[in-house]
Amino acid sequence: MAIQEVQYLWLNGRLVPWHEAAVHPLTHALHYGSGVFEGMRCYDTERGPAAFRLTDHLRRLQRSAKLYYLDMPFELEELRRAVFEVITANGLRSCYVRPLVYRGYGEMGLVPLAAPVDCLVAAWPWDAYLGGEAATRGIRARVSSYRCLDDSSIARTAKASGHYLNSMLAKIEAVNGGYDEAIVVNAHGHVTEGSAENIFMVRDGVVATPPLSDGALEGLTRDTVLRLLRLEGIPVEQRSIGRSELIVADEVFLTGTAAEVVPVREVDDREIGDPGPITLLMQARYRDAVFGRDPKLADFVEFVTPEAAPPSS
Repeated sequence: MAIQEVQYLWLNGRLVPWHEAAVHPLTHALHYGSGVFEGMRCYDTERGPAAFRLTDHLRRLQRSAKLYYLDMPFELEELRRAVFEVITANGLRSCYVRPLVYRGYGEMGLVPLAAPVDCLVAAWPWDAYLGGEAATRGIRARVSSYRCLDDSSIARTAKASGHYLNSMLAKIEAVNGGYDEAIVVNAHGHVTEGSAENIFMVRDGVVATPPLSDGALEGLTRDTVLRLLRLEGIPVEQRSIGRSELIVADEVFLTGTAAEVVPVREVDDREIGDPGPITLLMQARYRDAVFGRDPKLADFVEFVTPEAAPPSS
């Protein structure tokens, strides 16, 4: 999906015009993928623009940086203000936000600890990640021939730039085959996630999602949906899932900041069916949460303009 250009992004502590932001071609991250990032959404709520789980995203960014020996040049609160500054400077009310921390220019090779660490925050309008009809019709998915990388190969818990080469191969393979999304399994044949989403399935009224130990990213939308399921009293398990279980599931859905909650109507050319009741319920509950309509998750909604926030109870 093409980026819709705006006026400014935030780079190393200051706003920079969009077309003046530049990096040196020998920037370490361009050659080795030595960066970590986040993706979050700002929603145009009744009280004004608000970023959903912003602080939690920035905390995960800090954890990812630690795993890859990146000394963050800015504190969490500075980055939080940077996000609000970028949204405000570009006059955005609903947008996708991308913070990135990466090794810059000055060192080459596999021990780049002396290289500077740069930081940027960008934001731009971004509609449905998997297409406008994905949320209502559901998507077609295939299990990828590419296997998920595990903790014996990389720092799997991190949301790191280089990790997504694995996801790109899986996604391109799926799209070239006529599908909307890939589902990735690990070396043991256990389902891990989509190319950029966590995965849930429903069988006999019980919801299951792969555990982090099987290679699933510690997704914040995943965590939100787990909370919502528990609030609804729906049984939920974090357990290993076999590929064939997806095909005979009553419902399958994907979750992610960009994708939100998306039903899967078909896996490997076998029909799952139209979006089921639990999928539809999670879609509705998630939308209530991100737009600040769920008082039980009100603390997750961080308003760009502080005075827009409701008074604390």
